[in-house]
Amino acid sequence: MASIASSAPEILIEHIASATTTIRVGSGGIMLPNHTPLRVAEVFQTLHALHPGRIDLGMGRAPGTDPATSRALRPFDGEQFPNQVQELLSLSRGTFPPEHAFASVRVVPGDVTLPPIWVLASSGATAAFAGSLGLGYAFARHFSPNPPGPAIRAYREHFSPSADFPRPHVILGVSVICAPTDEEADYLATTTDLTWVRLHRREFGLPLPSPEEASRYPYTSADRVIVDANRLRHFIGSPVRVAALLRHLDAETGADEIMVTSGMYGREERVRSYELLAAEWARQQSERTG
Repeated sequence: MASIASSAPEILIEHIASATTTIRVGSGGIMLPNHTPLRVAEVFQTLHALHPGRIDLGMGRAPGTDPATSRALRPFDGEQFPNQVQELLSLSRGTFPPEHAFASVRVVPGDVTLPPIWVLASSGATAAFAGSLGLGYAFARHFSPNPPGPAIRAYREHFSPSADFPRPHVILGVSVICAPTDEEADYLATTTDLTWVRLHRREFGLPLPSPEEASRYPYTSADRVIVDANRLRHFIGSPVRVAALLRHLDAETGADEIMVTSGMYGREERVRSYELLAAEWARQQSERTG
């Protein structure tokens, strides 16, 4: 997608990890059907060796692109995602039975393990699968307007402790468009309206439209239905409004982390959105604990 830096996540992870010293850096995520498990194992064990304790492997099962590009990637069937995850783990751990065709395959480098693995999804079945393997779970609330509660409950109910995750750990991915006023935030959110309409038309190659372009766009009545549905995926408004909405969602789901993303057009506006929310969240937290 032209609007997301997603074509080579492992290269971006290395670039960011090399330029920083403390933050964790991960994929959000590797769409596993587009890759062979052996390739993913070797890439992320290499990253883990270079930056121990700082790398996360997030994986999903969606194609992540349009049908023609997906065919060019020679993908596996997305329904095979659970089998691919099992193959990835068995390759990394060397736990295939002797009679298996891959029993002699060795992941290089072999003196490190895979970093912690997170499954990215919005369905109960995939959440339960992640829990049964003792993996982390990230609910894609920024993609799906569906309530996250049922999937998170399925994850926790099926959770089996592992070395990386002795307890269930849930990340809630949310889309935030924050500005000094509700009116400005609503205007900046028009970028996501047109982006969502284009995605529904399978127009993946276009960059993010500016709010000016999105405001001039001649939406049809069918487009307006898509726009209304799109707005349900975002938390839009002033810092006070957005922070209150996120705290309500946090209390409702009991998520361990909230991960914020923003699909706004301008870089300055995106940075400001994060800063406004961070400041308001800290202010409210101080009031609650003080």
